[in-house]
Amino acid sequence: MITDPADLVSRSPSDLAVLAGEIRDFLVDKVSRFGGHLGPNLGAVELTIALHRVFHSPDDVLLFDTGHQAYVHKILTGRAADFDSLRQADGLSGYPSRSESDHDVIENSHASTALSYADGLAKAFSLRESDRRVVAVLGDGALTGGMCWEALNNIGAAPDRPVVIVLNDNGRSYAPTIGGIASHLAVLRYEGSGNLFEDMGLAYIGPVNGHDIPDLEQALRRAVRLNRPVVVHCLTRKGKGYPAAEQDEADRLHAVGPAGAVRKPTWTSVFADEITALGARRDDLVCITAAMAEPAGLAGFAARFPDRIFDVGIAEQHAVTSAAGLAIGGMHPVVAVYSTFLSRAVDQVLLDVALHRLPVTFVLDRAGVTGPDGPSHHGMWDSSILPVVPGLRLASPRDPARLRELLREAVDVHDGPTVVRYPKATAGPDIPAVRRTGHCDVLREAPSAQVLLVAVGSLAAACLEAADELAAHGVPVTVVDPRWIAPVDPSLLKLAGKHRLVVAVEDTTTPGALGGRIAQALAANGSDTCAATFALPPRFLPHASRAEILRAHGLDAAGIATTVLKRLEALS
Repeated sequence: MITDPADLVSRSPSDLAVLAGEIRDFLVDKVSRFGGHLGPNLGAVELTIALHRVFHSPDDVLLFDTGHQAYVHKILTGRAADFDSLRQADGLSGYPSRSESDHDVIENSHASTALSYADGLAKAFSLRESDRRVVAVLGDGALTGGMCWEALNNIGAAPDRPVVIVLNDNGRSYAPTIGGIASHLAVLRYEGSGNLFEDMGLAYIGPVNGHDIPDLEQALRRAVRLNRPVVVHCLTRKGKGYPAAEQDEADRLHAVGPAGAVRKPTWTSVFADEITALGARRDDLVCITAAMAEPAGLAGFAARFPDRIFDVGIAEQHAVTSAAGLAIGGMHPVVAVYSTFLSRAVDQVLLDVALHRLPVTFVLDRAGVTGPDGPSHHGMWDSSILPVVPGLRLASPRDPARLRELLREAVDVHDGPTVVRYPKATAGPDIPAVRRTGHCDVLREAPSAQVLLVAVGSLAAACLEAADELAAHGVPVTVVDPRWIAPVDPSLLKLAGKHRLVVAVEDTTTPGALGGRIAQALAANGSDTCAATFALPPRFLPHASRAEILRAHGLDAAGIATTVLKRLEALS
């Protein structure tokens, strides 16, 4: 296997064809065993080989958008031996990683950003009179994101700053790419002239067979000679060379789990069933997805109610403000996205939805620690950021029954936005409550307890186990699930005020977490109860399994019990 891109230069066309086959076999073997993004990388083999033969990374900058199509780039830049640790703790990242290699310039796992990076780099190289070249590789629907067009608006207006934009057009993101841009690209596949890119001031080359290395090289070298902003339109097939992927109509095996993984009911599947049931009862309910209907749990809703689901492409900002428009028009929109992607649209949540007190429900999958996707995908920011939004209600269910219950409550709200968040994990058994006070469920009650554990969402089970361990140490504990974690329920504050120590346990970042908001409210009420946050540190966390990361930060039963004992000792 290649260990340095320079090794590609002397290879003959027949050698390169053999290499492409070897890389595909390698990807199928490793990704099928360890999990990761398979289909996008199978479709980018020849294209990545051609890029590394024409350009000289890392002196020339290669930017991949989205970053999950960079596995072949990793192989060609000397990281093939690390694929046995793909997406595992302390192992190879599933995305470009600056800490891994000088060939990775950006940690680009969110879509539609590479062109803005490219614009900035081209400006910097121009100011420094550098001859380094900038290449942005766009694929998997990235061109549906608004930032791409903001960047193209600038790139096309600067003919003296050359940027090579390689459009890896496989016609899909997860599912087939949607919208007017997708339709325009479909026309270009057959006509190749009179296109929007040229109208914006960019040169256009294509369409090019993205699986023919000599043709690709010829097109890329021509792009370099033009010495101006240029789009090279490459046609590829997602999942190329692997029948199981090519024949998978859902998503061309976009992402696969590790071999042998047992499929169990997930939080996503619980949401999928409940939102479809709600859709049957309410004809004003509509759903919005940002190119991820299947991963976000909306496939069943889409099949049942095709006129009431809207795929806006990889455009979270537009998704939120479009939802606001739907709400103004009398519908109740449910925007289903991964937690990490909503961070791109906080302004729209604040000023387009909440300012107008609109009934929009946001369902945040992959909230908290997500695991092998790494720092860009951990959903550890939403429940620290969103509570500042006036009028927003934020729920975190502890079990499948509460997810169904809280989703029903959320879509019944008519005077402002609601959010329901849950993790990327197996949905465990339902956890019964002893009683309900206000909106809160008391899960365990000890009349003499001096300690109140506030168990947020799916960490309820660990908190109950910790309570058992603390009881064995002679420390009685009451455990409460707030259900709605913003705003803080007055009943929760009343319960907290009856205890000496309150510890709120959640998998969000510490600043802005529930414990701090409880402490602030108790202090404002003149309470002498000590309230503390036990959450994740305010830094980007690496990739590892969810269980490994939670355990490393003490957010398991043993860690929670230890923290409570230390806090009690400090109060003595």
